[in-house]
Amino acid sequence: MSLSDEFLAQANALYQDFQAHDALQSDRLQRFRNIEPESARLLGVLIRAQQARKILEIGTSTGYSTLWLANAAQSTQGQVTTIEIDAERSHQAQQHAARLHLQNTVEFKVGDALEFLQQCTERYDFILLDAERDAYVAYWPYLAQLMQAKGGLLAVDNVLSHASEVAEFIGMVEADQRFACASLPVGAGLLLVTAV
Repeated sequence: MSLSDEFLAQANALYQDFQAHDALQSDRLQRFRNIEPESARLLGVLIRAQQARKILEIGTSTGYSTLWLANAAQSTQGQVTTIEIDAERSHQAQQHAARLHLQNTVEFKVGDALEFLQQCTERYDFILLDAERDAYVAYWPYLAQLMQAKGGLLAVDNVLSHASEVAEFIGMVEADQRFACASLPVGAGLLLVTAV
């Protein structure tokens, strides 16, 4: 699927709805906290450039980023696996994917991301990490295994907007000489990590 006018219009409308919802929530955990459009668009470009076929998303929320990953995956004949601990949000994300005819490109999983990572034997070309930031340090040893093959790419959201919350995680990544990383001032800040 290309970045058709229909896809762009529907994705934009959803983003506006999600933003309106978040603006009414005083509790951070009640917000959907979707990735920014410019970050989502960049992720789609990276998947296409990399020709990634096995894509993992940790933190589906209501699926805005999932739509962009799946749209890009269609052009690479790829498949997205996305995991979310909140069953209701995962269900909403499935509905949005179906509306854009992307449901066959995405496998939706409900569960704890750390448990998933501990049990996962797959290797992924592309991983988006956009979940609860206090869990990232625990995720890192497993993420490093999942993307150890050269050419694999990990993208981590919110590294500038919540820099103090991810500082320890970024320190671990930077200290791991198997990987190279760079932060980009796009959206809330994206950290890109790849094996060297």
